Amino acid sequence: MADGSPKKSTASSRSKARSGTDLDLVDIEHRVPSRRKGKPDYEVIIVGAGFAGMGAAIELQKNGIDSFVLLERAKDVGGTWRDNRYPGIAVDISSFVYSFSFEQNPNWSRVFAPGDELQRYAQRVAAKYGIYPKTRFGVDVLKSVFDEDLHLWQVHLKDGSMLTSRFIISASGGLIAPKKPDIQGLDTFKGRVIHTGYWDDHYDFTGKRVAVIGTGATAVQMVPELARKVSQLDVYQRTPIWVLKKPDAEIPGWMKSTFRAMPLAQRAVRFVADALTESLMVGAVLYNRQIPGLVRWAESGGKNNLLEQIPNDPELREKLTPKYGFGCKRPTFSNEYFKTYTRDNVELVTDPIECITEDGVRTRDGKERKIDVLITATGYKVFEKGNLPSFEVHGRGGLELGQFWEDQRYQAYEGTTIPNFPNYFGMLGPYALTGSSYFKMVENHSVHAVRCIKQAHKTGSTCVEIRQGPHERYFTDIQRRQQRTVFVNHSCSGSNSYYFDRHGDAPMLRPSTSVEAQWRAKHSPMSHYHFTRAEALASTEA
Repeated sequence: MADGSPKKSTASSRSKARSGTDLDLVDIEHRVPSRRKGKPDYEVIIVGAGFAGMGAAIELQKNGIDSFVLLERAKDVGGTWRDNRYPGIAVDISSFVYSFSFEQNPNWSRVFAPGDELQRYAQRVAAKYGIYPKTRFGVDVLKSVFDEDLHLWQVHLKDGSMLTSRFIISASGGLIAPKKPDIQGLDTFKGRVIHTGYWDDHYDFTGKRVAVIGTGATAVQMVPELARKVSQLDVYQRTPIWVLKKPDAEIPGWMKSTFRAMPLAQRAVRFVADALTESLMVGAVLYNRQIPGLVRWAESGGKNNLLEQIPNDPELREKLTPKYGFGCKRPTFSNEYFKTYTRDNVELVTDPIECITEDGVRTRDGKERKIDVLITATGYKVFEKGNLPSFEVHGRGGLELGQFWEDQRYQAYEGTTIPNFPNYFGMLGPYALTGSSYFKMVENHSVHAVRCIKQAHKTGSTCVEIRQGPHERYFTDIQRRQQRTVFVNHSCSGSNSYYFDRHGDAPMLRPSTSVEAQWRAKHSPMSHYHFTRAEALASTEA
């Protein structure tokens, strides 16, 4: 692991509201305000219309800030849940927790809802809160450049046009850039190659010989579904995954009716589910040094799940047992994944891959397995340059955010703001994600950003920038807290986890409880920020 001290920077359509999945979207017509010197097209530009972007937009509206636009590269809202459609996709956090606190859904079909229900939920939220008319679909952001004289962000689009805004909220998400496996011969394969992030809904797998590369959380959901259709399924495992029993069940009609009639009942269920999730994810992973027994308990649960599903094959169980600590790599839940490897048409391959041939996959032991389809379940780029953020962000002195993080380690005050990048708020930033739900991070960062924007309005400021001192103290505290997590204390070196970046840091999860994160979002001192007004605006306002 790298040391815990922070490093300073050297430059220190019109749309139809949707009630289901089969309503067509048409292009939105936008009338951008006339551009005057110092007057932005929008007060706020939000990049991305997944749950993070929608959460930010809703918080802006709630606080009377209506001059904003969402820029979305795809043709609908939903982000990850719009793009991922592989067989078996579902949430791996309870549905009761995985939703906006202010817009809970009483109609989930299961405790762990399938992916299409999450997408429909996104569409309903977008329709109810007026997100569709505020969104420009099919728009790709190339880069954003901060104008230091006018305190504006110039947002350059890939079609050659440009928009300006006072503030940017980057909500482009973390799981948007599928990672292609670096395997010799991949481009020579004559069959079909499908990445789980670019699923082909129309391809018929019935009777096909299929290889899956990767055994992360996606494969855990997908492999049992594929095994029922294909003639042969070869699953290539580099690193096994911790899999706990899935406390899933169909939600009965009477419970849904109760939730609709008595929202307080659903909030109570959410509270209990949240507390259980927080205890496991935060207690075991982030407080590993203080509560080591909780990790051992989780590992015992994973091994028991494996034993129950594969009682008669100790050699197979050994191959599927992780050699790293629980929490080093994203764990998941399944009651079917392990037992799938006992089927006659499924083989777990742990020999390293030598190359992809024209007809199949050859491992280093010299064996070649013929296939018709190659599925790469190899995950996404996460904390890597070019992904977070997904577009270039040039702050003061031309300093580029992705390069700054690449050189100086991933760091951001409260996971959202960075010195030398004024008026910029990241939704999924370093050490931002709280353990129990992505939605908590979204709501917290939305509140934090809007507090800053409102304070700027109140003081007549055009520039909001986190001070270097509070930022450095915060990052130092984060690194101190990391020393008690599973990432430092529990043999993570062999996990091949996307939690870790090139610096050896684990900037995905925030080392704190979600209660603390929420309190700080609402109460962190505004005195930690510089609030200034552009001198260049004085002459235009005289």
